[in-house]
Amino acid sequence: MFEFLSNQMRDEKGRLDSTRGLVCGLGAGVAEAVVVVCPMETIKVKFIHDQCSPKPKYRGFFHGVREIVREQGLKGTYQGLTATVLKQGSNQAIRFFVMTSLKNWYKGDDPNKVINPFVTGVFGALAGAASVFGNTPLDVVKTRMQGLEAHKYKSTWDCAYQIMKYEGPLAFYKGTVPRLGRVCLDVAIVFVIYDEVVKFLNKVWKTD
Repeated sequence: MFEFLSNQMRDEKGRLDSTRGLVCGLGAGVAEAVVVVCPMETIKVKFIHDQCSPKPKYRGFFHGVREIVREQGLKGTYQGLTATVLKQGSNQAIRFFVMTSLKNWYKGDDPNKVINPFVTGVFGALAGAASVFGNTPLDVVKTRMQGLEAHKYKSTWDCAYQIMKYEGPLAFYKGTVPRLGRVCLDVAIVFVIYDEVVKFLNKVWKTD
């Protein structure tokens, strides 16, 4: 999705500025949230909460998914969609904004300059760190909205309001340190693989 959007927004020199990178990242994140992340994250969070409860009711993955759909319908796998769209949209917007900015800085006046995979990995780790600090509050709200106690909240906004009211602003940054380590490594690896795959495809599949 990012490649599709960025190809529409590049200038005549094939350059993508950081602002357009942010918009393309936002579009990619929203698409990712609706098609993949929301249903998978909802199921994951429900399973984690179920297994931590005194009497787990899900006997396995397929049994758990079947029970969720049977009890709540297909919408049971799409709880917290608004929070997920906000979280993934901002997530990828921040990552691609930082990544595009760093790449443009590194390349300078030569848009065709090749970036070493190690440098890409460092840039990816920085982009991942920026996204953690930028949207951990949204991730906390999303997780609450997808858990087994999601019924306590009337909406995404009500969830955020209750967290602020009863737990304080620091509650929005719970789990930041462990998430920082995982996300930095995760995003670094993803961007290295992504860049290398794009380079390979550009060689074997000309799209100009």
